[in-house]
Amino acid sequence: MCIVLDYIQKYPLRAKQILGISYEQFQSLLKAAAEKHLKMKKENEKQKVRINSPGGGRKELLSTSEQICLCLFYLRQIPTFEILAMLFSVSKTEANATFHYWRKIIREIFPCSLLEQVGNQEGDLIIVQEILTSFKLLVDSVEQPTDRPSDNEEQKKFFSGKKKTYFKKSSSWSTRS
Repeated sequence: MCIVLDYIQKYPLRAKQILGISYEQFQSLLKAAAEKHLKMKKENEKQKVRINSPGGGRKELLSTSEQICLCLFYLRQIPTFEILAMLFSVSKTEANATFHYWRKIIREIFPCSLLEQVGNQEGDLIIVQEILTSFKLLVDSVEQPTDRPSDNEEQKKFFSGKKKTYFKKSSSWSTRS
C-alpha cells in the first residue's frame, strides 16, 4: 500500500504539488518508464547464465507505478530515505535502491537541460548564456545544520546569528521568464 500514490490517484490535481509534474504527465511517464524498464530487463536476461528457470526469487514489494512515484516524490520533496521508506512501506535500503534505479531510467527519458546539451562547445555556450540572461533566477535555499568549524574565518561563513548556530546552505534554482 502506497499512501502517496493513493492520494495522487484520489486527488489528481495535487500531483503537481507532490511530484512536480501533472497527473497526465505522470501517467505518460509511467508508460515510458515501464517500457524502458522492460527493455533493460530483457537485455539483462540475455546476458545472464541461468541455472534455474526465470520467475523465481523474491517478489517486488512495490509495483512499477509505486516505484516511479517514490523516485519522483524524493526528487520533489527530498525527505530522508527513512521517511520515504515509512511512506511507501519498505525498508530504507529498499527505498534507496529503488530511487537510484529509477532515477537512471527517468534521467534517460527526460530531456537534458540547455547547458548539458551544449556541453563544452564554446560558441553554443555563449548563445545559451545570452538566452538565459533574459530570465529571472529564483533561488530556494535550505539550511543544513553542521558542526562548528575550528577555523575562525570558516565559523563566520557558516554562523547564523538569527538561529545562533552553524549551517551550510544548499540551493536549488530555476529560471522564469
